[in-house]
Amino acid sequence: MPAMSSVMEDPALERHFKEHKDAVTCVDFNPNSKQLASGSVDKSLMIWNLAPKARAFRYVGHQDVITGVQFSPSGDLVATSSKDRTVRLWTPSTKGASTAFKAHTAAVRSVAFSPDGLRLATASDDKSVKVWSVHQQRFVCSLAQHTNWVRCARFSPDGRLIASCGDDGTVRLWDTSTKHCINCFTYYGGCETFVGFNSSGTCVASSGADSSLKVWDLRTNKLIQHYQVHSAGINSFSFHPSNNYLISGSSDGTVKILDLLEGRLIYTLHGHNGPVLTVAFSRAGDLFASGGAGGQVLMWRTNFDIKSYQNVLQQHSRRSTPDPPPHVADIHPRGPHLHLPKASAIQVSSALTSRHGHQVAVQTGVLQHVHSLQRSPLILLIICVVINCLSTAGWYTPHGPERCNVANPGCKLTPSTHSAQGRSGGVGGGRLDVQVY
Repeated sequence: MPAMSSVMEDPALERHFKEHKDAVTCVDFNPNSKQLASGSVDKSLMIWNLAPKARAFRYVGHQDVITGVQFSPSGDLVATSSKDRTVRLWTPSTKGASTAFKAHTAAVRSVAFSPDGLRLATASDDKSVKVWSVHQQRFVCSLAQHTNWVRCARFSPDGRLIASCGDDGTVRLWDTSTKHCINCFTYYGGCETFVGFNSSGTCVASSGADSSLKVWDLRTNKLIQHYQVHSAGINSFSFHPSNNYLISGSSDGTVKILDLLEGRLIYTLHGHNGPVLTVAFSRAGDLFASGGAGGQVLMWRTNFDIKSYQNVLQQHSRRSTPDPPPHVADIHPRGPHLHLPKASAIQVSSALTSRHGHQVAVQTGVLQHVHSLQRSPLILLIICVVINCLSTAGWYTPHGPERCNVANPGCKLTPSTHSAQGRSGGVGGGRLDVQVY
């Protein structure tokens, strides 16, 4: 078992799927964890069965790039969005039957099911978010206050809110019952590319073309975390079901894993030859998938749901701390420094150490005025003789920086502590290089 724990310490590339003929733009796991869906620039939808040697299914019907894909909560339906201005609802079976929804007047950028599976939310370049009825297969309402293309829309876990983001640089929250925009977060960094709720619905995150990732607390309506860990725009991200981690895919060709409790980057995964366009955790959190310009889907296995959070945290600290070992100048002395007097006050102190290693502080005398010493040269001479005798006998250790060596086994150093946590820009972090053949 310890060996298995060691193997599972880092995310591991478990499988890769190569059937798409062009870039992979979107991925999603079936809630039953038995299938993985992916959409591509090649206009096809692939359903990958995760059982060993199981068949994969290709579905065609869209006339342009597929931009979004999501399984229904029950797993018996798959919704896709496309630049052909339509949304399609598929039955993932050998027949591959689908129904097209048409209401948008421009490219549809994303699609998402409501938690009860009864509605769909779509985002479009026509500057609107539209809500659809799944069973009635019709358009229900339009949410239109964005002033530019809408890139992404997602339901909250309880279904009462919809979050949307777009090229106008805003993240908007909509009340699904009143159809009103109840809040708007504005970040003046450019286009917002992706939006999503954490599993508890207390936070919403958004990513930008400026490589930033922001996390907003909906209870206080405040920005609580801001990450700048990628070197190019972020195209997609996904919360781990525990809410402790988040993965992001970027045009810089990397997948990064953030520790949201510590507020830092913990992994950088290299496996794609080009921009990473999509990432997604499985519902259980034991797997995540990534897709990009190379036309392949990578499926990774992680240890986040297997090991306790504290154990993972301790291992990350031992392995990935960016700080060097403490320098001798960083070591705090056990006793205070002896400062030379600048005024007329002079304090003479000493420390006696018993044979058993216990330190006893002794105040030998305080002479407050220089002229009093001049009047009592005999007293000063006696003090100097006593100190000299004690020092010669090994009973007296002067104050100041102590040195730890074999001759001073009782010395204990307290190194200065370096913390790599709490900096929301994501500092340090482990790096996992994966070469895919």
